[in-house]
Amino acid sequence: MDMTNARWRKSSRSGTNGGNCVEVADNLPDVVGVRDSKDITGPALMFGPAQWQTFIGSLRADA
Repeated sequence: MDMTNARWRKSSRSGTNGGNCVEVADNLPDVVGVRDSKDITGPALMFGPAQWQTFIGSLRADA
């Protein structure tokens, strides 16, 4: 998947101390990308829209 046009934003749940930061790119058609902001050239997880909603729903259920 070509992520060249991805617009990454820091998760609202990421800390402000420069530690555990997750970035999300949700501007691409049919995919949501997730990456570690400290390793922007490293791997990214890719979710389809339905998978992303399931993932987020499970995080909220555990909170």
